[in-house]
Amino acid sequence: VQLQASGGGLAQAGESLRLSCGAAGGAVGNYHVGWFRQAPGKEREFVGAVSRSGVSIISSDSMKGRFTISRSNAKNTVYLQMNSLKPEDTAVYYCARTVRTDWNRGMAYEHWGQGTLVTVSS
Repeated sequence: VQLQASGGGLAQAGESLRLSCGAAGGAVGNYHVGWFRQAPGKEREFVGAVSRSGVSIISSDSMKGRFTISRSNAKNTVYLQMNSLKPEDTAVYYCARTVRTDWNRGMAYEHWGQGTLVTVSS
C-alpha cells in the first residue's frame, strides 16, 4: 500500500488547510496512519496519528488545539486539519503507515508516502 499526501499550498497566517492522505493499492483502514513534517534545514517532526479505530493524538503542544487528525475508511483517506496556521508550520508534510501497537509514537512508522508542501506567510 502506497500512501500519498496532498492538499498543500500557500496560506496566510491564521488561515486553515486540510491535508489528505490517500492510499493506492490497498485499504488505509488496515493501518494506523501518522503525519509528519519537515521544515527546511530541520529534522522530521512527528505531528500526530490516528489509530485504525479512529483514536487520534497530536504530539506537540504547539499544534494541540490547532491541528486535528481524522479518517474516513469509506473514502480510503486520512485527514490533517490545520487551523490558525503560523509561519512556523511551513514544511513538507508526509503521511506514513504502521501496524505496530505503539502507533502513537513517531518511531513506529516506516512506510512513507510522498509529501506535500505547506507554506504559511505572515
